[in-house]
Amino acid sequence: MDGGEGGAPQAGGRRRYTPRRKVCMFCADKIRTPDYKDLKRLQRHVSERGKILPRRRTGACARHQRGLATAVKRARHMALLPFVAAPGRG
Repeated sequence: MDGGEGGAPQAGGRRRYTPRRKVCMFCADKIRTPDYKDLKRLQRHVSERGKILPRRRTGACARHQRGLATAVKRARHMALLPFVAAPGRG
C-alpha cells in the first residue's frame, strides 16, 4: 500500500514531501541571454512591487539570473519597466 511519492518513510509511516526542482525557463527554451525587450518574460521574474524575484522563487539558474537582473535594470532605464509599482489604495 505504498501510494505516495517522496523519500524514506519516517516515524508514523508518513513520507516526507520533496518538492520537484524548478527548471530554468531560459535553459528549457534554449535562450542564451535574457533580452530587455522581452517584457512578457521579464515581468514573470519581477514582483508586483517591481522587485526582481530571487532564484529560489523563479527557478532560474545562476547564469540566467545574473543576465535577468541586468536585463530588468536595462528595461527600467529604457522606461519599459517601472522602477517601483504604482501605490495601491489601502
